[in-house]
Amino acid sequence: MTEATSIPRVDALALWVRPGSFWSRLPWIGAGVGVMGLALALATGGGDSRFYFAWLVAYLFWLSLVWGALFFVLALFVSRAGWGVVVRRLSEHVMASVPVFALLFVPIWIGRHELFHWAEAEAVAHDPLLQAKTPYLNARFFLLRAVAYFVVWSWLGVWFRAQSARQDRTGDQAITRRLQRVAAPGLVAYALTVTFAGVDWMMSLEPHWYSTIFGVYVFAGAVVGFFAWVVLLVAALQAGGLLEDVVTSEHLHDLGKLLFGFTVFWAYIAFSQYFLIWYGNLPEETFWFLQRLEGSWKTASLWLAIGHFVLPFYFLMSRWVKRTKPLLCLGAAWLLAMHLLDVYWVVMPVHARGRFAPEAVDLGAWLAVGGFFLAAFGAWLRRGALIPVRDPRLPESLALENV
Repeated sequence: MTEATSIPRVDALALWVRPGSFWSRLPWIGAGVGVMGLALALATGGGDSRFYFAWLVAYLFWLSLVWGALFFVLALFVSRAGWGVVVRRLSEHVMASVPVFALLFVPIWIGRHELFHWAEAEAVAHDPLLQAKTPYLNARFFLLRAVAYFVVWSWLGVWFRAQSARQDRTGDQAITRRLQRVAAPGLVAYALTVTFAGVDWMMSLEPHWYSTIFGVYVFAGAVVGFFAWVVLLVAALQAGGLLEDVVTSEHLHDLGKLLFGFTVFWAYIAFSQYFLIWYGNLPEETFWFLQRLEGSWKTASLWLAIGHFVLPFYFLMSRWVKRTKPLLCLGAAWLLAMHLLDVYWVVMPVHARGRFAPEAVDLGAWLAVGGFFLAAFGAWLRRGALIPVRDPRLPESLALENV
């Protein structure tokens, strides 16, 4: 801990997870929650296609936080922004947890015949459109693409986190320059892989439907979810005496601005996607939205429009709200819930047409994937300081003051 004592205005004890604390036990707590959630999901939905859809929703929700963290870290290095240094290490822990999602992908692969219409040979044999899409939508290529995605995300997540931790030990400023050089092509690889993953795991659930901006829609939701998550994470750590006087109201204000901005961006992309399809009025496009306007899904769609945009737009617009931690956390928790609803709204109508009715299997899958993710995140959290203590831009971040 001697490295942090030279940093002005910072209590060194606030920069490390203390042995015996809740955060030091998070890997075991997360693993326990994951096992219990998996047991609940299997008991209430095992052997049925409902289990695989519930697992896919939970998987995409938690993985989207990793996508958001990857974008944030890469963007910080590309823009050479100093203000976010004090929250960057938490983001690195999130994105370094991506290898666990490669293991959690196994149920999706096992249940591909239940999830994806194009994976059924009989369905393809009687559908000319699916036959035309077979060179892309086939099981072998689907799996190879998934492997490629995880290789890219795992390399970016683990390598960036490892280099950042190495700088903590050596103080070598050349590491920052190296990360800045890699971040730009990393963003290109990130954009391509997240877009194609969204197409593979979400859009291809309805292989007859397509949207040219679906990848941007997935990206926007992921970033909103991540910023909501990191606000709540910082507040929880500070409640335990960590990061006090390190992450201040100035940093929360900036995180709140990003949360607000990407909420508006998500709404813009969501409306653009809907409006273009409504205006074109082509049956091969409109059926996707019609499914989500039938039965109780219509209520869920209205909640998504109001809860994911209208309410947070007016709530987060205020500077005072973004600088008041309890209120900002309230807005972040609400948007995190809306992000979950968004993922559920995209995936579940394929299985439950006309009926929005979450079940116990959904909760079990959410707890299972979330628990295993938190176990991996907690393992990284215990390995070193909670901020990059020898980053050359750390003094700039600590002295942040919004005008």
